Amino acid sequence: MFLAVDVGNTNIVLGLFGRDELVKSWRLRTIHDRTADEFEVVFRDLWAASGHRLSDIDGAGIACVVPPVLEPLTEALHRSCGVEPLVVGPGVKTGLPILLYNPKELGADRVVNAVAAYTRHKAGLIIVDFGTATTFDCVSPKGEYLGGAIAPGLRISANALIHATAQLPDVEISKPQSVVGRSTVEGLKSGLFHGYVALVDGLVEKLKAELGFPCRVMATGGLASLISAESKTIEEVDPLLTLNGIRLIFEMNR
Repeated sequence: MFLAVDVGNTNIVLGLFGRDELVKSWRLRTIHDRTADEFEVVFRDLWAASGHRLSDIDGAGIACVVPPVLEPLTEALHRSCGVEPLVVGPGVKTGLPILLYNPKELGADRVVNAVAAYTRHKAGLIIVDFGTATTFDCVSPKGEYLGGAIAPGLRISANALIHATAQLPDVEISKPQSVVGRSTVEGLKSGLFHGYVALVDGLVEKLKAELGFPCRVMATGGLASLISAESKTIEEVDPLLTLNGIRLIFEMNR
Protein backbone atom coordinates (compact mmCIF):
# COMPACT_ATOMS: atom_id res chain seq x y z
CA MET A 1 0.00 0.00 0.00
CA PHE A 2 1.08 3.59 -0.60
CA LEU A 3 0.75 6.51 1.81
CA ALA A 4 0.50 10.05 0.42
CA VAL A 5 1.06 12.92 2.87
CA ASP A 6 0.05 16.48 2.01
CA VAL A 7 1.42 18.93 4.59
CA GLY A 8 -0.35 22.28 4.33
CA ASN A 9 -0.22 25.37 6.51
CA THR A 10 -3.51 24.50 8.23
CA ASN A 11 -3.90 20.72 7.86
CA ILE A 12 -1.95 17.56 7.14
CA VAL A 13 -3.90 15.15 4.94
CA LEU A 14 -2.94 11.47 4.83
CA GLY A 15 -4.18 9.27 2.01
CA LEU A 16 -3.76 5.49 2.00
CA PHE A 17 -3.86 3.93 -1.48
CA GLY A 18 -4.26 0.35 -2.55
CA ARG A 19 -3.97 -0.45 -6.28
CA ASP A 20 -4.23 3.21 -7.31
CA GLU A 21 -7.46 3.76 -5.36
CA LEU A 22 -7.84 5.71 -2.13
CA VAL A 23 -8.71 3.32 0.69
CA LYS A 24 -8.70 5.70 3.65
CA SER A 25 -7.84 9.30 4.45
CA TRP A 26 -7.23 11.30 7.61
CA ARG A 27 -6.92 15.02 8.35
CA LEU A 28 -4.70 16.38 11.15
CA ARG A 29 -4.03 19.93 12.33
CA THR A 30 -0.62 21.22 11.26
CA ILE A 31 1.36 21.77 14.46
CA HIS A 32 4.79 23.22 13.72
CA ASP A 33 6.55 21.86 16.81
CA ARG A 34 5.10 18.36 16.86
CA THR A 35 7.89 15.83 17.47
CA ALA A 36 8.66 12.59 15.67
CA ASP A 37 7.51 10.69 18.77
CA GLU A 38 4.15 12.47 18.68
CA PHE A 39 3.71 11.78 14.98
CA GLU A 40 4.48 8.12 15.56
CA VAL A 41 1.84 7.85 18.28
CA VAL A 42 -0.72 9.55 16.02
CA PHE A 43 0.05 7.18 13.14
CA ARG A 44 -0.26 4.09 15.31
CA ASP A 45 -3.56 5.27 16.81
CA LEU A 46 -5.05 6.11 13.42
CA TRP A 47 -4.06 2.80 11.88
CA ALA A 48 -5.26 0.81 14.87
CA ALA A 49 -8.67 2.48 14.64
CA SER A 50 -8.91 1.92 10.88
CA GLY A 51 -8.19 -1.79 10.89
CA HIS A 52 -5.15 -1.40 8.62
CA ARG A 53 -1.57 -2.31 9.49
CA LEU A 54 1.37 0.06 9.25
CA SER A 55 3.48 -2.86 8.05
CA ASP A 56 1.33 -3.03 4.89
CA ILE A 57 2.76 0.32 3.71
CA ASP A 58 5.60 -0.27 1.25
CA GLY A 59 5.94 3.26 -0.09
CA ALA A 60 5.24 6.85 0.94
CA GLY A 61 5.45 10.32 -0.56
CA ILE A 62 5.30 13.77 1.01
CA ALA A 63 4.42 17.19 -0.39
CA CYS A 64 5.25 19.71 2.32
CA VAL A 65 5.01 23.51 2.44
CA VAL A 66 5.83 23.75 6.18
CA PRO A 67 9.58 23.04 6.52
CA PRO A 68 9.67 22.54 10.36
CA VAL A 69 7.24 19.63 10.03
CA LEU A 70 9.17 17.70 7.40
CA GLU A 71 12.02 16.18 9.44
CA PRO A 72 9.97 14.82 12.38
CA LEU A 73 7.28 13.57 9.99
CA THR A 74 9.83 11.75 7.84
CA GLU A 75 11.48 10.22 10.90
CA ALA A 76 8.13 9.04 12.28
CA LEU A 77 7.21 7.37 8.98
CA HIS A 78 10.55 5.59 8.89
CA ARG A 79 10.12 4.34 12.46
CA SER A 80 6.49 3.28 12.21
CA CYS A 81 6.36 1.96 8.62
CA GLY A 82 9.97 1.16 7.86
CA VAL A 83 9.92 3.26 4.67
CA GLU A 84 11.92 6.25 3.47
CA PRO A 85 9.32 8.59 1.99
CA LEU A 86 9.91 10.42 -1.29
CA VAL A 87 9.83 14.17 -0.58
CA VAL A 88 8.61 16.21 -3.55
CA GLY A 89 11.12 18.95 -4.24
CA PRO A 90 14.10 19.95 -6.40
CA GLY A 91 15.75 16.96 -8.05
CA VAL A 92 12.61 14.81 -8.00
CA LYS A 93 11.35 13.74 -11.44
CA THR A 94 7.88 15.14 -12.20
CA GLY A 95 7.71 15.10 -16.00
CA LEU A 96 6.65 18.75 -15.80
CA PRO A 97 9.00 21.48 -17.07
CA ILE A 98 8.72 24.40 -14.64
CA LEU A 99 9.08 27.68 -16.54
CA LEU A 100 9.61 29.99 -13.58
CA TYR A 101 12.50 32.40 -13.01
CA ASN A 102 13.43 30.24 -10.01
CA PRO A 103 11.77 26.79 -10.19
CA LYS A 104 13.02 25.92 -6.68
CA GLU A 105 10.64 28.43 -5.10
CA LEU A 106 7.52 26.63 -6.37
CA GLY A 107 5.56 24.95 -3.57
CA ALA A 108 5.39 21.16 -3.65
CA ASP A 109 1.59 21.22 -3.42
CA ARG A 110 1.36 23.25 -6.63
CA VAL A 111 3.69 20.86 -8.43
CA VAL A 112 1.73 17.74 -7.50
CA ASN A 113 -1.60 19.37 -8.39
CA ALA A 114 -0.29 20.27 -11.83
CA VAL A 115 1.10 16.78 -12.39
CA ALA A 116 -2.16 15.10 -11.38
CA ALA A 117 -4.31 17.43 -13.48
CA TYR A 118 -2.15 17.21 -16.60
CA THR A 119 -1.82 13.42 -16.34
CA ARG A 120 -5.60 13.19 -16.46
CA HIS A 121 -6.43 15.72 -19.17
CA LYS A 122 -3.29 16.29 -21.30
CA ALA A 123 -4.55 19.80 -22.05
CA GLY A 124 -4.14 23.41 -21.05
CA LEU A 125 -5.20 23.85 -17.44
CA ILE A 126 -5.88 26.30 -14.66
CA ILE A 127 -5.91 24.59 -11.25
CA VAL A 128 -7.46 26.45 -8.32
CA ASP A 129 -6.51 25.11 -4.89
CA PHE A 130 -8.57 26.46 -1.98
CA GLY A 131 -6.23 26.17 0.99
CA THR A 132 -4.85 28.57 3.57
CA ALA A 133 -3.97 30.58 0.47
CA THR A 134 -5.86 30.11 -2.78
CA THR A 135 -3.46 29.30 -5.61
CA PHE A 136 -4.05 29.45 -9.35
CA ASP A 137 -1.68 27.30 -11.41
CA CYS A 138 -1.38 27.44 -15.20
CA VAL A 139 -0.24 24.50 -17.33
CA SER A 140 0.29 24.66 -21.10
CA PRO A 141 -1.13 22.11 -23.57
CA LYS A 142 2.45 20.75 -23.81
CA GLY A 143 2.54 20.04 -20.07
CA GLU A 144 4.68 23.00 -19.03
CA TYR A 145 4.11 24.70 -15.69
CA LEU A 146 3.86 28.39 -16.63
CA GLY A 147 3.17 30.15 -13.32
CA GLY A 148 0.03 31.49 -11.73
CA ALA A 149 -1.34 33.61 -8.94
CA ILE A 150 -1.73 33.48 -5.15
CA ALA A 151 -4.60 35.09 -3.24
CA PRO A 152 -5.46 35.12 0.47
CA GLY A 153 -7.62 32.14 1.36
CA LEU A 154 -11.27 32.71 2.16
CA ARG A 155 -10.87 31.81 5.84
CA ILE A 156 -7.84 34.10 6.18
CA SER A 157 -9.80 36.90 4.52
CA ALA A 158 -12.71 36.39 6.90
CA ASN A 159 -10.47 36.29 9.97
CA ALA A 160 -8.59 39.43 8.94
CA LEU A 161 -11.83 41.34 8.43
CA ILE A 162 -13.35 40.21 11.72
CA HIS A 163 -10.22 40.80 13.82
CA ALA A 164 -9.51 44.20 12.31
CA THR A 165 -12.99 45.57 13.04
CA ALA A 166 -14.67 46.27 16.35
CA GLN A 167 -18.26 45.26 15.61
CA LEU A 168 -18.23 42.50 12.97
CA PRO A 169 -19.02 39.02 14.33
CA ASP A 170 -17.49 35.73 13.28
CA VAL A 171 -19.72 33.95 10.77
CA GLU A 172 -19.97 30.56 9.11
CA ILE A 173 -18.67 30.59 5.56
CA SER A 174 -21.62 29.48 3.46
CA LYS A 175 -23.78 30.69 0.61
CA PRO A 176 -26.31 33.25 1.93
CA GLN A 177 -29.94 33.23 0.84
CA SER A 178 -29.59 36.54 -0.97
CA VAL A 179 -26.84 38.85 -2.15
CA VAL A 180 -28.48 41.83 -0.45
CA GLY A 181 -27.90 41.23 3.25
CA ARG A 182 -30.58 42.60 5.59
CA SER A 183 -28.44 42.30 8.72
CA THR A 184 -24.79 42.62 9.59
CA VAL A 185 -24.37 38.84 9.60
CA GLU A 186 -26.14 38.45 6.25
CA GLY A 187 -24.13 41.28 4.72
CA LEU A 188 -20.88 39.81 5.97
CA LYS A 189 -21.73 36.35 4.63
CA SER A 190 -22.72 37.82 1.28
CA GLY A 191 -19.55 39.85 0.93
CA LEU A 192 -17.32 36.93 1.87
CA PHE A 193 -19.02 34.31 -0.27
CA HIS A 194 -20.07 36.26 -3.37
CA GLY A 195 -16.99 38.47 -3.19
CA TYR A 196 -14.76 35.41 -3.20
CA VAL A 197 -16.63 33.78 -6.07
CA ALA A 198 -16.15 37.00 -8.02
CA LEU A 199 -12.43 37.01 -7.15
CA VAL A 200 -12.01 33.46 -8.43
CA ASP A 201 -14.01 33.95 -11.62
CA GLY A 202 -12.42 37.30 -12.35
CA LEU A 203 -8.88 36.01 -11.91
CA VAL A 204 -9.53 32.86 -13.93
CA GLU A 205 -10.92 34.96 -16.80
CA LYS A 206 -7.85 37.22 -16.74
CA LEU A 207 -5.52 34.20 -16.70
CA LYS A 208 -7.37 32.65 -19.64
CA ALA A 209 -7.17 35.87 -21.64
CA GLU A 210 -3.43 36.18 -21.08
CA LEU A 211 -2.65 32.51 -21.72
CA GLY A 212 -4.41 32.56 -25.07
CA PHE A 213 -5.15 28.84 -25.32
CA PRO A 214 -8.16 26.74 -24.23
CA CYS A 215 -7.98 25.82 -20.54
CA ARG A 216 -9.88 23.36 -18.44
CA VAL A 217 -10.44 24.82 -14.97
CA MET A 218 -10.15 22.39 -12.07
CA ALA A 219 -10.52 23.01 -8.35
CA THR A 220 -9.39 21.22 -5.21
CA GLY A 221 -9.03 22.01 -1.51
CA GLY A 222 -11.35 22.44 1.43
CA LEU A 223 -13.76 25.04 0.02
CA ALA A 224 -13.64 23.91 -3.61
CA SER A 225 -17.11 22.37 -3.65
CA LEU A 226 -18.72 25.39 -1.95
CA ILE A 227 -17.22 27.99 -4.29
CA SER A 228 -17.46 25.91 -7.47
CA ALA A 229 -21.21 25.50 -7.03
CA GLU A 230 -21.60 29.24 -7.70
CA SER A 231 -18.57 29.77 -9.94
CA LYS A 232 -19.04 30.28 -13.68
CA THR A 233 -15.50 29.22 -14.55
CA ILE A 234 -14.71 26.09 -12.48
CA GLU A 235 -15.55 22.99 -14.53
CA GLU A 236 -14.39 20.16 -12.30
CA VAL A 237 -13.76 19.56 -8.60
CA ASP A 238 -11.37 16.84 -7.41
CA PRO A 239 -10.79 16.72 -3.64
CA LEU A 240 -8.13 14.01 -4.13
CA LEU A 241 -6.05 15.88 -6.71
CA THR A 242 -3.08 16.58 -4.42
CA LEU A 243 -2.92 13.08 -2.96
CA ASN A 244 -3.11 11.55 -6.44
CA GLY A 245 -0.34 13.87 -7.63
CA ILE A 246 1.93 12.65 -4.82
CA ARG A 247 1.18 9.05 -5.79
CA LEU A 248 1.92 9.70 -9.48
CA ILE A 249 5.25 11.39 -8.74
CA PHE A 250 6.23 8.51 -6.46
CA GLU A 251 5.57 6.06 -9.32
CA MET A 252 7.71 8.17 -11.69
CA ASN A 253 10.62 8.00 -9.26
CA ARG A 254 10.46 4.31 -8.30
